[in-house]
Amino acid sequence: MLQRLIALFAVAFFVAACETASQITTDSAGDSTASSSSSTASASGSSSSGSSGSSSTSSTSSSGSSSSSASSSAAAGTDSAADKLASIGNTVYFSYDSAALDGNSQATLYRQAAFLNGNPSLTVTIEGHCDERGTREYNLALGERRAAAARDYLLAQGVDPARIKVISYGKERPAMAGSNEESWAKNRRAATVLN
Repeated sequence: MLQRLIALFAVAFFVAACETASQITTDSAGDSTASSSSSTASASGSSSSGSSGSSSTSSTSSSGSSSSSASSSAAAGTDSAADKLASIGNTVYFSYDSAALDGNSQATLYRQAAFLNGNPSLTVTIEGHCDERGTREYNLALGERRAAAARDYLLAQGVDPARIKVISYGKERPAMAGSNEESWAKNRRAATVLN
């Protein structure tokens, strides 16, 4: 009886550890996208913008407003960089069960490399994605290969490797819902996003 109870707890722990928690975030355009919280995302760190406290009220309000204006100008710079990246192409697509870059993908990545080389302070994460066919584990590995192929192309164009992170979401974050060729083609991708 004790062994069964221990086995039950072990299975419950394993299932809980494998579960992917998701939360809804809103981008600057107001579109909601699901994002998964993971140790990889946590390890990348987040920057906090805040000002140190002050005993004087007038000092606090003036430093708060200068911090606010600095944050808004930094956010505007990131938004314009994200818009520029989107305009040159931030997504490359792949054939079924493949991580090979075709001519269109290479042209898009070439433009991304030129953009990143011209903006050396920007860092990116390349997200590898797959369509819904295949097991979760297989698609995570395939998504990793797709993101790595895009990263390797950017590195060959002279982008600093310290500025590029790679993550695979497998089939967990489809760009288009559906079980048809059009949906599958849109979901077989590597997306470059600014950090």
